[in-house]
Amino acid sequence: MILFLATLSGGLFAQTTTPAPASKAQKEKEKEQRKLKKIAIFREQEEGENVFQRDFSAGARLNTDGWSGFVEKGYRKSRKKVTYFQIEFSEKKNNKEYKQSGGYSFTQRPYIFGKQNNFYPVKLGIGQRYLIGGKANKNGVEVDAIYYGGLSLGLLKPYYVNVQDPAGDNIDLKYSAENANLFLNKDKINGAAGFGKGWGDLSVVPGAHAKLGLRFDWAHFNEVVSALEIGVNAEMYTKKIPIMVPVNGTDYNKQFFFNAYVGIQFGKRWNKR
Repeated sequence: MILFLATLSGGLFAQTTTPAPASKAQKEKEKEQRKLKKIAIFREQEEGENVFQRDFSAGARLNTDGWSGFVEKGYRKSRKKVTYFQIEFSEKKNNKEYKQSGGYSFTQRPYIFGKQNNFYPVKLGIGQRYLIGGKANKNGVEVDAIYYGGLSLGLLKPYYVNVQDPAGDNIDLKYSAENANLFLNKDKINGAAGFGKGWGDLSVVPGAHAKLGLRFDWAHFNEVVSALEIGVNAEMYTKKIPIMVPVNGTDYNKQFFFNAYVGIQFGKRWNKR
């Protein structure tokens, strides 16, 4: 009887203790699966398809009629679409601008003959990036089509030149119909006034703008923004922008601007918290 009871209790003890090793193995397996899943998500974010929900970048553009700098923030709406907002500051040049030396001294600043105003558009807009081709791996290039538009505030800053007035004094002068004979007299111009001259005389011309382009993001990791953008831009203002003084009845100023551009930008992406 004693031998029978000892054998029975040993069997019961074995039955109650054998599930423990199986439970530990299951936990190890689940832990390994979670680890592999994290690695897969990281690889997808860093090397494969871009799944980040937010991005911020800054950059610069070289336009066929000037230059611009901008900051941009994007919000992912779907796998292929990102909506973004952008603020841009730029300067537009007239194709008749030509910088030349003034006066007889090397210390005089070069000036642009006949320039009436510096033109600085400040643009705020909303657009979308539409995925055309994603990265197959971290060495690939993501290609997006972009379409964008918004409002523009054109800042006009009078352009000053330093001239010799009839009394023989050197003064800084901006263009007006009354002083046109002096402002447009090359023999009286010493050079350009300082860049800080004219900011107190700013005027604003409202308008609208739109652009189309392609963006190529070559960053090795999707968390980083490293992109080249090419495209065309159009702007329309409520009146002609007086960048140059009309000469001999010919007005080279425009109300509608159209240009091509190439830009570069850098930034970062992250997921919404």
